[in-house]
Amino acid sequence: MQNIAILCSGGDVSGMNPALKHFVEYTLQKNLTPYFVYDGYEGLIDNKIEQASYCDVSGIINRGGTKIGSARSQRFMQKKYRDIAKQNLDTLGIEMLVVLGGDGSFRGLDIFYKETGIKFCGIPATIDNDINATDYSLGVDTALNIIKTSIDAIRDTASSFKRAFVIETMGRDCGYLALVSHLTSGSELCLIPEKEYDLKSFEDDFKKQIKNGRKYFIAIVSEGIKQDSSEIAQWFENKIGMESRVSILGHIQRGGNPTIYDRLMAYKFITHAVDGLLAGRDESVICYTKSGFEFNSIEEVTSKTKELDAELLSYLDKP
Repeated sequence: MQNIAILCSGGDVSGMNPALKHFVEYTLQKNLTPYFVYDGYEGLIDNKIEQASYCDVSGIINRGGTKIGSARSQRFMQKKYRDIAKQNLDTLGIEMLVVLGGDGSFRGLDIFYKETGIKFCGIPATIDNDINATDYSLGVDTALNIIKTSIDAIRDTASSFKRAFVIETMGRDCGYLALVSHLTSGSELCLIPEKEYDLKSFEDDFKKQIKNGRKYFIAIVSEGIKQDSSEIAQWFENKIGMESRVSILGHIQRGGNPTIYDRLMAYKFITHAVDGLLAGRDESVICYTKSGFEFNSIEEVTSKTKELDAELLSYLDKP
C-alpha cells in the first residue's frame, strides 16, 4: 500500500475538519494508508506524523478549525529543516502530500517538491478567497455566513439607537468578504482595497437620506483599506452627523460550524486531490472555477494577484 499524508498550513478555516474526515475515508477506500501531520510544516520538521484511522475523524465533520492543528513555519523556509522533514517522511514511506492552505503554503510546497520529489496536491483553504486561479477557497462560505449573522444582529442595535455601525471584515488585501457581505446584507457603504474611494462623495447623499427618514447606516469595510475603521466612524459623526460605533469581527469569521456548502466542497476538493495524485499529477493545486474543478501549477496560482469578479465590483458604482 502507498502512504499519503495531509497537513493544514496557515490560517485555519471551517471546512478543514470535513476535509480531514473525507481524506481518511477516501484514501482507505483507495487502498492507501493515510497519515496526519500535526501543526503544519512545523509538524513535518518535528516528526508529528501519525497514521490515521476512522476513529480519528469520528464526530469532527461539524467542528470548525482543524483537529490536526495548523501553523506558519519560518523554519520550513530553511533548507536544513526541509531536509529533516524529508527524512521524517522517508522513514514512514510517505511519498504523497495533500496540503490545505494558501499562497505561501503552496510556494513552500513547490520548493519542497523540486528538492525532494515528494508529490503533492494543494487545496485552497483561506477565508480571504484571495488565491488566484480558483473562484472558491475552502472555508469562505462559512465565513460569509458568520458575517451575515453578525451584520443582521448589529442591524438590530443600529436601528434601535439610530447609529451608524462600521463593521470590519477580514481580507488582508482582498475585499471579497466585505464586497459579497455588502451586496447580500443591504448595507449602505462598502469600502475595499480594490476600489478607490473618496468619503466626501458620499456626504450629500447620506445627509439627504437622513432628511428623508433614514435612521441608521451600516458600513462594511475590509481590513485592507487605507483608513482605520475608527476613522470611518469619526467621519460618520463629524460629517454625516450620526453617532457611530465600530465592530471588528476579527477571528470570529474563521470559526463556527461548517456550512453544508463547505462540507460538500471539502468532499470534492479531497476527492479530486487524491485522484489527481494517483493519476500522476505530482505537483499541482486543485482549483474550482465556473468550468468546474481543474488542476493548476504552482506558478499559475502564485504568480498573479487575484482580481475580484468585475460584475460584482461594478455594483459598487450603482446607486
